Amino acid sequence: MMDKIAIKQQARFELARRDFFYYCHLMASDFYKPSRKYLVELCNDLQGFLSDDEHNVLVINEPPRHGKSRTAGMFVQWLLGNDNNKKIMTGSYNETLSTVFSKNVRNAIQETKADKDVTVFNDIFPDTHIKYGDAAMNLWSLEGGYNNYLATSPTGTATGFGADIIIVDDLIKNAEEANNATVLEKHWEWFTNTMLSRLEEGGKIIIIMTRWHSQDLAGKALIELPKSDYKVKHISMKAYDEATDTMLCDEVLSKQAYLQKTKTMGADIASANYQQEPIDLKGRLYSGFKTYDTRPKFKRISAYTDTADTGSDYLSSYIYGVTSDNEAYILDIVFTKEPMEVTEPLLARKLAEHEVNTCDIESNNGGRGFARNVERLTKTQYNNHYTLFNWFHQSQNKQARILTNATWAIEHIYFPENWRHKWPELYQELMSYQREGKNAHDDAADALTGIVESINNKIKTKAKVRRKSAYGL
Repeated sequence: MMDKIAIKQQARFELARRDFFYYCHLMASDFYKPSRKYLVELCNDLQGFLSDDEHNVLVINEPPRHGKSRTAGMFVQWLLGNDNNKKIMTGSYNETLSTVFSKNVRNAIQETKADKDVTVFNDIFPDTHIKYGDAAMNLWSLEGGYNNYLATSPTGTATGFGADIIIVDDLIKNAEEANNATVLEKHWEWFTNTMLSRLEEGGKIIIIMTRWHSQDLAGKALIELPKSDYKVKHISMKAYDEATDTMLCDEVLSKQAYLQKTKTMGADIASANYQQEPIDLKGRLYSGFKTYDTRPKFKRISAYTDTADTGSDYLSSYIYGVTSDNEAYILDIVFTKEPMEVTEPLLARKLAEHEVNTCDIESNNGGRGFARNVERLTKTQYNNHYTLFNWFHQSQNKQARILTNATWAIEHIYFPENWRHKWPELYQELMSYQREGKNAHDDAADALTGIVESINNKIKTKAKVRRKSAYGL
């Protein structure tokens, strides 16, 4: 018969098989302490997600050095120990990290007991073993299973692998990548084209990462996946709670250490890393725009159009009213990547509908031909002879113009109250436009800047005329 110590030990092992946090505690009690409530909650959320019929995507945002990757690795161990047929795929920043992640999980399962007082994986899951001859670094199987685990990255492959559970661990390396719209878009394309295509029917997705940018993988998943009928649950953990003046876990990160760290880095990076506030909300150019629900009286209605330079750019055109005190109210837009045979008649129709007085069109890169066709269509198709067209070449530096005129735009340009939902693509482009860093597109900001310049140029011209008149010139 087993002695009392052995019986207690077996009871602990049985509890570890049933309870994920207890498994972590038994395997690494120095880190997974019951007193660290956020870790208890994190483990319980991960375990609860498995049996959650309401959600199939779990997004967890957590500060650095709080055990995100470690817990993700422990979760893979625990899942495979409980089900030798489970198929799991993990995604990491690059092939090196994905390999490290894979080896840590594999080595934990293979670990041989050397000290009777130290618990190893096979004490808890004695029937789970790596299949001999099928234990490559990034793709391996368990005895009784086949291709149970694959570790990959945006530069790796997932060909021929199907997964019951996909776990994506931190994909962004640093602030430079977080500000690079191209990198963020590649992450999303990899996730949707590669990872999601490997998810089995009824499978689940877990994204665990420090929050960086509103368009990082977590941000995109929260916005885009529900549009495809995924049910997303979001858990966000801040390192410091300002309301209660408490830390998420003083043992892991004290307030003194937190303040020291945040003082040595930019406010935007600190807010993103530790408070889960996307970096672009700190570094964005436009803090917000004024809105209106009642249309005022206008002295004129104008339009400003920036034609697409390349096939990947947007044609950006604003139709706006100007009040007697030179405030601009956006009435309508054309913001699309559609070809010119679509956008030319579309803009011509809108100019007629809004009875636009003047239409400015940048003539760079084919803009002159576009302007000619729109002007012709306004007259022949819509009998519009009151819109005056102004084609001009814009030679000034685009980025400098946008930055210089941003404050005026924020203070004097009004959008419809519901513009966020009325024109979601335009809203996203403007409200995520970065003061510094690489922006995927600048078409919306460029055309908005054109409105500012157009109004101010007219103000300057009138002032000049008045001065000349005053001096009898």
